[in-house]
Amino acid sequence: MLATLVREPFDTPGWVYEEKYDGYRILAYKEGAAVTLMSRNAHDRTETFAAVARGVAALSFRTLLLDGEVVVFDSRGVSRFQLLQNLKAQPQYTVFDCLFKDGRDLRAKPLSARRAALDQILPSSRPNATVFTSAILSLNGLAAFALARRKGFEGVVAKDDSAPYIEGRSRRWLKFKVHQEEEFLIIGYTAPAGSRRHFGALLLGAYDRGRLYYVGKVGTGFTKESLASLFRVFQPLVVSHALVANPPQERNVTWLMPRLIAQIAFEELTADHKLRQPVFLGLRDDKRPRDVVMPEPK
Repeated sequence: MLATLVREPFDTPGWVYEEKYDGYRILAYKEGAAVTLMSRNAHDRTETFAAVARGVAALSFRTLLLDGEVVVFDSRGVSRFQLLQNLKAQPQYTVFDCLFKDGRDLRAKPLSARRAALDQILPSSRPNATVFTSAILSLNGLAAFALARRKGFEGVVAKDDSAPYIEGRSRRWLKFKVHQEEEFLIIGYTAPAGSRRHFGALLLGAYDRGRLYYVGKVGTGFTKESLASLFRVFQPLVVSHALVANPPQERNVTWLMPRLIAQIAFEELTADHKLRQPVFLGLRDDKRPRDVVMPEPK
Protein backbone atom coordinates (compact mmCIF):
# COMPACT_ATOMS: atom_id res chain seq x y z
CA MET A 1 0.00 0.00 0.00
CA LEU A 2 1.46 3.32 -1.08
CA ALA A 3 0.68 6.81 0.24
CA THR A 4 -0.33 9.67 -2.05
CA LEU A 5 1.60 12.92 -1.64
CA VAL A 6 -0.43 16.01 -0.71
CA ARG A 7 0.86 19.56 -0.54
CA GLU A 8 -0.38 20.70 2.86
CA PRO A 9 -0.79 19.12 6.30
CA PHE A 10 -4.37 18.49 7.40
CA ASP A 11 -6.38 17.05 10.26
CA THR A 12 -9.26 14.60 9.74
CA PRO A 13 -11.03 12.74 12.59
CA GLY A 14 -10.54 8.99 12.46
CA TRP A 15 -7.05 9.22 10.96
CA VAL A 16 -3.69 8.52 12.59
CA TYR A 17 -0.48 10.39 11.81
CA GLU A 18 2.79 8.48 11.76
CA GLU A 19 6.41 9.51 11.39
CA LYS A 20 7.58 9.31 7.77
CA TYR A 21 10.88 7.43 7.67
CA ASP A 22 13.71 7.90 5.19
CA GLY A 23 14.81 4.38 4.28
CA TYR A 24 13.99 1.26 2.26
CA ARG A 25 10.42 -0.07 2.18
CA ILE A 26 10.60 -3.78 3.08
CA LEU A 27 8.09 -6.63 3.40
CA ALA A 28 9.23 -9.28 5.91
CA TYR A 29 7.92 -12.84 5.40
CA LYS A 30 8.33 -15.29 8.30
CA GLU A 31 7.58 -19.02 7.92
CA GLY A 32 8.80 -20.82 10.99
CA ALA A 33 12.49 -20.00 11.33
CA ALA A 34 12.80 -18.90 7.69
CA VAL A 35 12.64 -15.16 6.95
CA THR A 36 12.71 -13.35 3.60
CA LEU A 37 13.01 -9.58 3.23
CA MET A 38 11.67 -8.20 -0.05
CA SER A 39 11.85 -4.68 -1.47
CA ARG A 40 8.85 -3.08 -3.15
CA ASN A 41 10.19 -4.10 -6.58
CA ALA A 42 10.67 -7.72 -5.43
CA HIS A 43 14.43 -7.67 -4.79
CA ASP A 44 15.54 -10.06 -2.04
CA ARG A 45 17.24 -8.02 0.72
CA THR A 46 17.59 -10.81 3.29
CA GLU A 47 21.40 -10.94 3.13
CA THR A 48 21.79 -7.16 2.86
CA PHE A 49 19.87 -6.64 6.10
CA ALA A 50 20.81 -9.89 7.83
CA ALA A 51 20.46 -8.44 11.35
CA VAL A 52 16.90 -7.38 10.57
CA ALA A 53 16.13 -10.87 9.24
CA ARG A 54 17.45 -12.38 12.47
CA GLY A 55 15.30 -9.96 14.48
CA VAL A 56 12.17 -10.99 12.59
CA ALA A 57 13.09 -14.69 12.93
CA ALA A 58 13.26 -14.26 16.72
CA LEU A 59 9.61 -13.13 16.95
CA SER A 60 7.45 -15.72 18.69
CA PHE A 61 4.91 -16.27 15.91
CA ARG A 62 5.17 -19.01 13.32
CA THR A 63 3.88 -17.10 10.27
CA LEU A 64 4.03 -13.33 9.76
CA LEU A 65 3.95 -10.84 6.94
CA LEU A 66 5.07 -7.41 8.11
CA ASP A 67 5.30 -4.14 6.21
CA GLY A 68 7.75 -1.46 7.23
CA GLU A 69 10.92 0.47 6.53
CA VAL A 70 14.58 -0.40 7.11
CA VAL A 71 16.30 2.70 8.41
CA VAL A 72 19.45 4.05 10.04
CA PHE A 73 19.06 6.86 12.61
CA ASP A 74 21.46 9.72 13.23
CA SER A 75 22.51 10.90 16.69
CA ARG A 76 19.30 12.96 17.01
CA GLY A 77 17.04 10.01 16.26
CA VAL A 78 16.20 11.09 12.70
CA SER A 79 16.27 8.46 9.94
CA ARG A 80 18.73 9.32 7.15
CA PHE A 81 18.80 7.60 3.78
CA GLN A 82 22.44 8.60 3.28
CA LEU A 83 23.45 6.74 6.46
CA LEU A 84 21.54 3.68 5.30
CA GLN A 85 23.13 3.86 1.86
CA ASN A 86 26.59 3.86 3.43
CA LEU A 87 25.61 1.45 6.24
CA LYS A 88 27.28 3.73 8.79
CA ALA A 89 25.34 2.09 11.61
CA GLN A 90 23.27 -1.01 12.26
CA PRO A 91 20.00 -0.92 10.26
CA GLN A 92 16.73 -1.21 12.15
CA TYR A 93 13.29 -2.24 10.93
CA THR A 94 10.38 0.00 11.88
CA VAL A 95 7.12 -1.86 11.19
CA PHE A 96 3.85 -0.05 10.50
CA ASP A 97 1.56 -2.86 9.32
CA CYS A 98 0.80 -6.55 9.86
CA LEU A 99 -0.77 -8.33 6.87
CA PHE A 100 -0.63 -11.97 8.03
CA LYS A 101 -0.32 -13.36 11.55
CA ASP A 102 -0.24 -17.08 12.38
CA GLY A 103 -1.97 -17.98 9.14
CA ARG A 104 -4.68 -15.29 9.33
CA ASP A 105 -4.96 -12.84 6.43
CA LEU A 106 -5.51 -9.40 7.99
CA ARG A 107 -5.51 -7.29 4.83
CA ALA A 108 -9.30 -6.82 4.78
CA LYS A 109 -9.31 -5.73 8.43
CA PRO A 110 -9.21 -2.02 9.30
CA LEU A 111 -5.85 -0.45 10.08
CA SER A 112 -6.83 -0.21 13.77
CA ALA A 113 -7.13 -4.02 13.95
CA ARG A 114 -3.86 -4.55 12.08
CA ARG A 115 -2.04 -2.15 14.43
CA ALA A 116 -3.55 -4.00 17.42
CA ALA A 117 -2.11 -7.23 16.03
CA LEU A 118 1.22 -5.50 15.56
CA ASP A 119 1.24 -4.34 19.17
CA GLN A 120 0.98 -8.00 20.25
CA ILE A 121 4.05 -8.87 18.20
CA LEU A 122 6.55 -6.05 18.65
CA PRO A 123 7.88 -3.58 21.21
CA SER A 124 6.83 0.02 20.63
CA SER A 125 10.08 1.54 21.87
CA ARG A 126 13.04 1.99 19.53
CA PRO A 127 16.19 2.07 21.69
CA ASN A 128 18.36 -1.02 21.12
CA ALA A 129 15.55 -2.84 19.25
CA THR A 130 16.34 -4.18 15.79
CA VAL A 131 12.62 -4.55 14.98
CA PHE A 132 9.98 -2.26 16.47
CA THR A 133 6.67 -0.58 15.65
CA SER A 134 6.59 2.78 13.88
CA ALA A 135 5.85 5.93 15.85
CA ILE A 136 2.38 7.46 15.82
CA LEU A 137 3.13 11.16 16.28
CA SER A 138 -0.40 12.28 17.07
CA LEU A 139 -4.10 11.74 16.37
CA ASN A 140 -4.14 15.36 15.17
CA GLY A 141 -2.52 15.95 11.79
CA LEU A 142 -1.50 19.55 12.43
CA ALA A 143 0.06 18.64 15.76
CA ALA A 144 1.90 15.75 14.06
CA PHE A 145 3.25 18.11 11.41
CA ALA A 146 4.44 20.59 14.04
CA LEU A 147 6.20 17.78 15.93
CA ALA A 148 7.80 16.42 12.75
CA ARG A 149 9.08 19.89 11.84
CA ARG A 150 10.47 20.46 15.33
CA LYS A 151 12.22 17.06 15.38
CA GLY A 152 13.55 17.37 11.84
CA PHE A 153 11.70 14.33 10.47
CA GLU A 154 11.22 13.91 6.72
CA GLY A 155 7.45 14.23 7.05
CA VAL A 156 4.19 12.62 8.18
CA VAL A 157 2.15 9.70 6.82
CA ALA A 158 -1.58 10.10 7.47
CA LYS A 159 -3.68 6.93 7.50
CA ASP A 160 -7.40 6.31 7.63
CA ASP A 161 -7.79 4.12 10.70
CA SER A 162 -10.78 2.30 9.16
CA ALA A 163 -9.06 1.44 5.85
CA PRO A 164 -8.18 -2.08 4.73
CA TYR A 165 -4.78 -2.77 3.22
CA ILE A 166 -5.08 -1.73 -0.45
CA GLU A 167 -2.23 -2.82 -2.70
CA GLY A 168 -0.96 0.07 -4.81
CA ARG A 169 -1.32 3.83 -4.53
CA SER A 170 -4.21 4.92 -2.33
CA ARG A 171 -5.80 8.05 -0.93
CA ARG A 172 -6.58 6.18 2.32
CA TRP A 173 -2.88 6.78 3.08
CA LEU A 174 -1.58 10.30 2.43
CA LYS A 175 1.80 11.88 3.10
CA PHE A 176 2.98 15.44 3.58
CA LYS A 177 6.61 16.36 3.80
CA VAL A 178 8.61 18.64 6.06
CA HIS A 179 11.81 18.37 4.02
CA GLN A 180 12.00 18.09 0.26
CA GLU A 181 13.45 14.78 -0.86
CA GLU A 182 12.60 12.84 -4.02
CA GLU A 183 13.94 10.27 -6.47
CA PHE A 184 15.22 11.37 -9.88
CA LEU A 185 16.79 9.53 -12.79
CA ILE A 186 20.44 10.09 -13.67
CA ILE A 187 20.46 11.03 -17.36
CA GLY A 188 24.08 12.15 -17.75
CA TYR A 189 27.12 13.72 -16.14
CA THR A 190 29.43 16.66 -16.82
CA ALA A 191 33.22 16.57 -17.06
CA PRO A 192 35.18 17.22 -13.84
CA ALA A 193 36.93 20.53 -13.23
CA GLY A 194 39.91 21.49 -11.09
CA SER A 195 41.11 18.75 -8.76
CA ARG A 196 37.88 16.80 -8.97
CA ARG A 197 38.04 13.41 -10.66
CA HIS A 198 35.61 11.25 -12.64
CA PHE A 199 32.73 13.71 -13.14
CA GLY A 200 31.57 17.18 -12.15
CA ALA A 201 27.79 16.99 -11.70
CA LEU A 202 24.95 14.59 -12.41
CA LEU A 203 22.15 15.63 -14.75
CA LEU A 204 18.74 14.55 -13.47
CA GLY A 205 15.37 13.83 -15.00
CA ALA A 206 11.86 12.57 -14.30
CA TYR A 207 8.89 11.33 -16.32
CA ASP A 208 5.84 13.49 -16.92
CA ARG A 209 2.94 11.87 -18.84
CA GLY A 210 5.27 9.31 -20.35
CA ARG A 211 8.03 11.69 -21.49
CA LEU A 212 11.37 12.18 -19.77
CA TYR A 213 12.34 15.75 -18.83
CA TYR A 214 15.54 17.33 -17.50
CA VAL A 215 15.08 18.91 -14.05
CA GLY A 216 18.57 20.15 -13.16
CA LYS A 217 21.98 18.98 -12.05
CA VAL A 218 23.56 18.11 -8.72
CA GLY A 219 27.23 18.55 -7.89
CA THR A 220 27.31 18.14 -4.12
CA GLY A 221 26.93 15.22 -1.73
CA PHE A 222 29.74 13.08 -3.15
CA THR A 223 32.89 11.60 -1.63
CA LYS A 224 36.04 10.57 -3.50
CA GLU A 225 34.88 6.97 -3.14
CA SER A 226 31.35 7.61 -4.41
CA LEU A 227 32.66 9.62 -7.39
CA ALA A 228 34.81 6.65 -8.40
CA SER A 229 32.19 3.97 -7.80
CA LEU A 230 29.42 5.88 -9.59
CA PHE A 231 31.68 6.54 -12.57
CA ARG A 232 32.27 2.80 -12.94
CA VAL A 233 28.55 2.08 -12.79
CA PHE A 234 27.85 4.72 -15.44
CA GLN A 235 30.06 3.32 -18.19
CA PRO A 236 27.77 0.54 -19.52
CA LEU A 237 24.92 3.07 -19.71
CA VAL A 238 26.64 5.67 -21.94
CA VAL A 239 24.66 6.71 -25.03
CA SER A 240 25.46 9.08 -27.88
CA HIS A 241 22.71 11.65 -27.34
CA ALA A 242 20.31 13.07 -24.76
CA LEU A 243 17.16 11.02 -24.11
CA VAL A 244 15.15 13.86 -22.55
CA ALA A 245 12.55 16.02 -24.26
CA ASN A 246 14.24 19.24 -23.12
CA PRO A 247 18.05 18.69 -23.15
CA PRO A 248 19.98 21.50 -21.43
CA GLN A 249 22.57 23.63 -23.18
CA GLU A 250 25.44 22.03 -21.27
CA ARG A 251 28.94 21.46 -22.61
CA ASN A 252 31.03 18.33 -22.09
CA VAL A 253 28.11 16.11 -21.12
CA THR A 254 28.20 12.32 -21.23
CA TRP A 255 24.64 11.10 -21.67
CA LEU A 256 23.31 7.96 -19.99
CA MET A 257 20.40 5.59 -20.35
CA PRO A 258 17.89 6.52 -17.61
CA ARG A 259 18.34 3.39 -15.52
CA LEU A 260 19.81 4.66 -12.23
CA ILE A 261 17.68 6.34 -9.56
CA ALA A 262 19.23 8.98 -7.29
CA GLN A 263 17.80 10.09 -3.97
CA ILE A 264 18.03 13.90 -3.91
CA ALA A 265 17.44 16.45 -1.16
CA PHE A 266 16.59 19.93 -2.40
CA GLU A 267 15.34 23.32 -1.32
CA GLU A 268 12.65 23.76 -3.95
CA LEU A 269 11.25 22.50 -7.24
CA THR A 270 10.44 25.67 -9.18
CA ALA A 271 7.31 26.29 -11.25
CA ASP A 272 9.24 25.38 -14.41
CA HIS A 273 10.31 22.06 -12.81
CA LYS A 274 13.94 22.87 -11.98
CA LEU A 275 15.69 21.89 -8.74
CA ARG A 276 17.14 24.50 -6.40
CA GLN A 277 20.09 23.57 -4.15
CA PRO A 278 20.00 19.81 -4.73
CA VAL A 279 22.23 17.41 -2.78
CA PHE A 280 22.97 13.82 -3.78
CA LEU A 281 22.12 11.31 -1.02
CA GLY A 282 22.64 7.97 -2.75
CA LEU A 283 21.33 5.48 -5.31
CA ARG A 284 18.07 3.58 -4.93
CA ASP A 285 17.27 0.22 -6.48
CA ASP A 286 13.88 -0.41 -4.89
CA LYS A 287 11.85 1.31 -7.61
CA ARG A 288 11.50 0.95 -11.36
CA PRO A 289 12.89 3.83 -13.46
CA ARG A 290 9.46 4.30 -15.09
CA ASP A 291 7.99 4.99 -11.65
CA VAL A 292 10.15 8.10 -11.19
CA VAL A 293 7.63 10.81 -12.02
CA MET A 294 7.82 14.58 -11.79
CA PRO A 295 6.84 15.86 -8.32
CA GLU A 296 4.51 18.83 -8.04
CA PRO A 297 6.20 22.20 -7.37
CA LYS A 298 5.35 23.71 -4.00
